[in-house]
Amino acid sequence: MQDKPELERSPNPIDVHVGLQVRLRRKELKISQEKLAEALGLTFQQVQKYERGANRISASKLYEIARALHVPIGWFFEGLSDPTQEGPHADDEAPTAHNFLMTQEGIDLANLFPKVGQRRVRRRLVDLVRAMVEEEAEAETVAAG
Repeated sequence: MQDKPELERSPNPIDVHVGLQVRLRRKELKISQEKLAEALGLTFQQVQKYERGANRISASKLYEIARALHVPIGWFFEGLSDPTQEGPHADDEAPTAHNFLMTQEGIDLANLFPKVGQRRVRRRLVDLVRAMVEEEAEAETVAAG
């Protein structure tokens, strides 16, 4: 039997987005994967797969997850483009953004960043991180050369 091409094996961007929303909300509520799994009658491994987008969440299970995490169903789809409009149906978020939000530090920053009230301060934080990344990239180039 022939293997599926790499593109067909990768998770659907919408499944990844919904799974990431589950993870973000679970972390925000400080609920472990084990605790959420218990509330849903699942194993924590299944919750892990949902959060990575590796397994799709059925409509009935999404309803149960929404109830367990105290959010409306639509919350899981926030940030996606309107499917009734022309253009792409998923917000092709960069893989780096997804990888960032799969780390504890990324989740912490994502939850804290909007609480920085002044736009100018938020902009300076972004500039600081950008400068740090550029400096690191330059150092790697020098080391490789």
